Amino acid sequence: MKDEKNSKCARRYDREFKEHAVALVQGGRRITEVARDLGVSQWSLSRWVTDIRSGRAWIDPKTLAAESLEQRELRRLRQENDYLRRQRDILKKALGILSAEMPAGDMR
Repeated sequence: MKDEKNSKCARRYDREFKEHAVALVQGGRRITEVARDLGVSQWSLSRWVTDIRSGRAWIDPKTLAAESLEQRELRRLRQENDYLRRQRDILKKALGILSAEMPAGDMR
C-alpha cells in the first residue's frame, strides 16, 4: 500500500481551484490552514499567492520559457543595433574628415 503523503507524483490543480484557494488566503485565512483544509502543500499555495500578487498568475512554464527566449533575442538584437549605429556614426565622421581634407578637384 502506497503512502499518499510520500508519493512523488505531482498533482495538477485547475485554475478555478487555485483561484479559490488564493481567495481564501486573501480573505484572511492562514496559508497553513487553507493548505491543510484543501490538501495541498503550503509551498504550492504560497507560490500561487505570490504569483497572483506579482502578476505572473497561471502562466504556462513553456510560455514563460518562450518569453524568456524572446526577451534574450530582443536584448541581443538591441545590442547589435546599438553596435551598428556606433559603427555607422564612426564611418560618417571619418568620411566627413577625409572629404574635408581632399581638395575639391582631386576626386579619384
